[in-house]
Amino acid sequence: MTVNLLLAGCGKMGGAMLAGWLDKGFEANAITVVEPNEDTANDLRQRYGVATVASPDDLDFNANPHVVIIAVKPQVMDDVAPAYARFAGSGVVYLSIAAGKTIGYFEEKLGDTAAIVRAMPNTPAAVGRGITVCCANGHVTNDQISLCGDLLSTVGEVAWVDDEDHIDIVTAVSGGGPAYVFLLAECLGRAGINAGLPEDLANRLARVTVAGSGELLHRSPEQPETLRQAVTSPGGTTAEALRVLMADDGWQPLLDRAIAAATAKSRDLA
Repeated sequence: MTVNLLLAGCGKMGGAMLAGWLDKGFEANAITVVEPNEDTANDLRQRYGVATVASPDDLDFNANPHVVIIAVKPQVMDDVAPAYARFAGSGVVYLSIAAGKTIGYFEEKLGDTAAIVRAMPNTPAAVGRGITVCCANGHVTNDQISLCGDLLSTVGEVAWVDDEDHIDIVTAVSGGGPAYVFLLAECLGRAGINAGLPEDLANRLARVTVAGSGELLHRSPEQPETLRQAVTSPGGTTAEALRVLMADDGWQPLLDRAIAAATAKSRDLA
């Protein structure tokens, strides 16, 4: 069966998903992108062969998408979401990747019979190595859950939660997680510079070490703790550094506070 997709918004995340769908065999002629920027729309048509419209008002009256993917910025959602309410209740599932917008919010904007999946992806989706966590309302069928999973798995792994409150924690852990890892690379490079290494070398060491360690973690069946222990010789230099990082005022309590702050902010945004 051909799956008709309507993508509202094609920024970095929407664009990564679009490329992933086409790479995995979804048909370009079954995808329509709502993109108001004329230059971006022209590029999408030429690069991917998808149809574009400037506004949902320009969609064919008989348009029958199976999935409406809402990928616009949260701050414009109040203006954008109601324009897609016409599809509610017609066998369509709405898949939102907008941070901070709850299922209840979309039920208010799209109708309380709308089938809605709220998803939280992260930026490694741009290289096919993201993870997206989803939550569905009671109107979403098993087939629609499977279809949304297929769409999201083109840019990485997919997980589902029953409790929507968990999405705020997910936002803090994996949504913001790439920024924390990049900060680690920044700090590691800066520490090398502060210790006396040339700037170029210190930053290169940090970048390659963080990227390589991530790849090792990705490929290994071992838990992070086991991999850490394998690098740590008793009484050695790494053990001495970890003594500082794992102290009572070290990384764990710092990350606990950071995740709590981000979770609270996500709930405030809702």
